[in-house]
Amino acid sequence: MEAAKGNKRDMAVVDVQNINGEKISQMDLADSIFNVPLKESILHEVVTMQLARRRSGSASVKHRSDVKGSGRKLFRQKGTGRARRGNIKSPLLRGGGVVFGPDPKSYYYSVPKKVRKLALKMALTSKFQGNAIVVLDRFELEKIKTRKFVEVLNSLNVKNALIVTDKKNENLELSSRNVPGVKVLRIEGLNVYDILKYKNLILAESSIKVIEGRLLE
Repeated sequence: MEAAKGNKRDMAVVDVQNINGEKISQMDLADSIFNVPLKESILHEVVTMQLARRRSGSASVKHRSDVKGSGRKLFRQKGTGRARRGNIKSPLLRGGGVVFGPDPKSYYYSVPKKVRKLALKMALTSKFQGNAIVVLDRFELEKIKTRKFVEVLNSLNVKNALIVTDKKNENLELSSRNVPGVKVLRIEGLNVYDILKYKNLILAESSIKVIEGRLLE
């Protein structure tokens, strides 16, 4: 019985607040998601993968064969006292082709699903252990109003934050779009890079169960 009580005390617990910053209850969080050992190498591996996937890979130059121009030799090979010269598309001439310039390529690669899940758990754990998780019973705004959104953040004493919702919330998404240092993300887009990028993580209470269901499956 004592051991069971000890386990209960060790469980990750977080306060649930309303949009006025008032504590209204507490909520237990799954230790297997919000209280796991941190490994910087795994977080680095997944963040690097995410940033690589975001690269467009569209950098491109025109090589000699791509440049439009005559293929005629500019002057004769010998007898002029000058260096040998080919046509106007030579890389040595202005407007000619580029020798070792970049070509379009894909930087896309992947890491195992288990590693991605583990990294997501570690990112959530880092926010919990840093007391940077704010859980709200709901985050509903009556209308699209940036001023009201900023008032809510001030009530929560938060400036830089990633806000995660479990469904589309148009009033919240549009009210926050011009506020610097804030991003609203639906739960299906939750990722390691954004969690670590922002100082605070604001979660709707209903979204936590969805996160736990997604990461424990």
